[in-house]
Amino acid sequence: DVQLQASGGGLVQPGGSLRLSCAASGFNFDDYAIGWFRQVPGKERERISCISSYDRSVSYGESVKGRVTISRDNGKNTVLLQMNSLKPEDTAVYYCAAGPRLGAYGYWGQGTQVTVSS
Repeated sequence: DVQLQASGGGLVQPGGSLRLSCAASGFNFDDYAIGWFRQVPGKERERISCISSYDRSVSYGESVKGRVTISRDNGKNTVLLQMNSLKPEDTAVYYCAAGPRLGAYGYWGQGTQVTVSS
């Protein structure tokens, strides 16, 4: 079975950092692009960042650019999302997704809650 498990969320103060992890299994991870998204109740899902499969090209949403870094470890079937300088507006449930190419995500995992508050 395909599984994507996001973890690493929690409560952090403004200006703090978190590192989210997306652990994948059940498919050929090397061949898949991975994306990170977030969603706040009542709002549309927002793409945060994504990383392609082999050439590992990356992109970031405007709201997080300069504060977030995505990376992948194909040996561990894991994608990391390092988030720095967190703001209260970063509070959301964060999800990872996988697809055969950037923008075509067919597999979604359960999210991890990130709360930025003092």
